[in-house]
Amino acid sequence: MGTWKLIISIIAAIGLFSHSLESFSNNLRDQTDSKLKQLLGNFTNSKLKALFVGFTATAVIQSSSAVVAIVISFVDSGVILFHNSLPILLGSNLGTTITAWIVSFKIESVGIGLLALGFVLGYFKGRLHLISRPIFYLGLILFSLDFIGEQLGPIKDSENLIHYLTYASYPVLGVLLGALITAFCQSSSVTIGLSIILCGQGFLDLESAIAIMVGSNVGTTSTAFIAAMKLDVVAKRTALANLIFNLIGVFIYLPLSKPFYNLINMINVDITFKVAYAHLIFNLLITILVLPFTGKIGRYLEYKVN
Repeated sequence: MGTWKLIISIIAAIGLFSHSLESFSNNLRDQTDSKLKQLLGNFTNSKLKALFVGFTATAVIQSSSAVVAIVISFVDSGVILFHNSLPILLGSNLGTTITAWIVSFKIESVGIGLLALGFVLGYFKGRLHLISRPIFYLGLILFSLDFIGEQLGPIKDSENLIHYLTYASYPVLGVLLGALITAFCQSSSVTIGLSIILCGQGFLDLESAIAIMVGSNVGTTSTAFIAAMKLDVVAKRTALANLIFNLIGVFIYLPLSKPFYNLINMINVDITFKVAYAHLIFNLLITILVLPFTGKIGRYLEYKVN
């Protein structure tokens, strides 16, 4: 396979994965928008409830960017109070960890079956028709993951690629790379999914994957700023709070990157599962550390951002 054909095939595979994630998210969001609005409005009166709502919504929709954008619009319209929205943002970070487990369990082969099932159900009426599209797009997500793995196969022997990927093992560079990739493709799920696939293919080591994962948390906040750009100041505070939460994670990770890597490396599982564990443990620790201070961070932003 020629170099350009290979590059185009890889871009197409990644594009398919990104599009299927976006379509799955948009379809579920359209079907559950009114219910999600009620859920966010009624179950955010305590930090733990709001955290759970953020986690559940992101785990179902498979897009923290979509959930954060919805939260920002609801804060702007007054459906959710600014302070009540902050734990939801933390919960959405936890919700993104589900994608890592989906990729790690290597259930891509199920994708073809779900594609066929979703296609067939689309010819029925009523409830079956409603669930046909989410099933189809979920199948497309899994199928595209398998497609990405196949397209990456021929570049295993590329010494230049391996050389450049080694730079991601430096925590600062790895975090920057993860943030840039995520900001570009507007999906931390895509970045994390690719990292796990690259680890499974032998292109990426665990230390690099962890750094990229931490950076992806920061990169995904760009969506929130895009969503808040034309809205009121309270929406901008929410977007800024989302960035602060994730930057706190980066500042905690950088000086402790080696001990954290050693901790994850001690887990006796395949490297793809190690990345999934790292993603879960990191986001869980940051949530536990930041959740008690969301009120203070909120008051600070109300004072500074007017």
